[in-house]
Amino acid sequence: MDNKTDIRPFRVDIPQSELDDLRERLTRARWPEQIRGTGWERGVPVDYLKELAAYWADGFDWRAQEKALNEHPQFVTTIDGQDIHFLHVRSPEPDALPLILCHGWPGSFVDFLDMIGPLTDPRAHGGDPADAFHVVIPSLPGFGFSNPVREPGWGNLFRVAAAFGELMSRLGYRRFAVQGSDVGGGVTMLLPMAAPGRVAATHVSGPSPYPFGPPIETDGLSDADRARAERFNTARQDGLGYLHLQSTRPQTLAYSLNDSPIGQLAWIAEKFKEWTDPAAELPEDAVDRDQLLTNVSLYWFTGSGASSAGTIYEGMRAYREMASSQSGDDQTGWPSAPAPPQGIAVFAADMTIRALADPADTVDHWSEFDRGGHFPAMETPGLLVSDLRTFFRVAR
Repeated sequence: MDNKTDIRPFRVDIPQSELDDLRERLTRARWPEQIRGTGWERGVPVDYLKELAAYWADGFDWRAQEKALNEHPQFVTTIDGQDIHFLHVRSPEPDALPLILCHGWPGSFVDFLDMIGPLTDPRAHGGDPADAFHVVIPSLPGFGFSNPVREPGWGNLFRVAAAFGELMSRLGYRRFAVQGSDVGGGVTMLLPMAAPGRVAATHVSGPSPYPFGPPIETDGLSDADRARAERFNTARQDGLGYLHLQSTRPQTLAYSLNDSPIGQLAWIAEKFKEWTDPAAELPEDAVDRDQLLTNVSLYWFTGSGASSAGTIYEGMRAYREMASSQSGDDQTGWPSAPAPPQGIAVFAADMTIRALADPADTVDHWSEFDRGGHFPAMETPGLLVSDLRTFFRVAR
């Protein structure tokens, strides 16, 4: 195979020296004071983070998690000058539908691990073998082992979508389905344009524009939609600090995320508190603590805190350019294309209101759940798997 398009096997193998360095940094942390009587409203509480960091240093077993990661076939290929890391798990069912799963921020390919078995081998997990998928889980450029980012421009999600389309070509998949959330949801929606005629259907979980627009009026809304509107209005007022910083001064933030595991842990743990199921009091009430720390560890070992912030910075610039253009194909380079069937899943912590997001009722499949949040693949993998099985039958 031409070495410009070869697919190289990959194994996670973090040197022991990096594990030792992480533990030393965690145990030598210099902790800030916290004003008496304050809690999560000012950010991650010191007492909570101290306990979580202590577990990361002395209770969390990275080698066990690394072994579990390496049970799944992983690869790297170079596309458009950038190394793209991905999992590729083929189904035992010969007629399985190829499916890309696209993670967001602050997630990674680790998000989807609990879904791989049910998706690829439903027969072994109480499902219908006719619902099987060949699963491909890429790491976004700047995230995980799709590092280092060798040049600017990978915040342009159309470029990422085109790279993922090329990845599927290299794997021999002419036609495929796509699922994503957050940044991965943007890639999902652009793939039909980046790979015209090849995307059988798209599915997005928790779709919602960043809350830059005006507040949503709550009069006349159902109880569920009123709760979503209130979350939107609160996020618009009080929840955008992280995004403003990452989308304007990512390099300044990068020093803290790249040099302090406590800083990296707090930066991600806060989002697992704010964005997961509203019924969950703490992040580990919504997701498995070891899975959360595996994700944080991946950001730490690969320097993804810094590089993903840079990617988001470029992505916000591309978003603004797209919003200011008069059409989808003049300034941004994002051409128009016929849309394949589209599915949307809204989980309990999401802010999407159908009457606003789909006023013309054009979405082919709309599901709403009273559990879960921004990380459904980790929080409620069974619900997401079931929704994907149901919706993607239209693509078979």
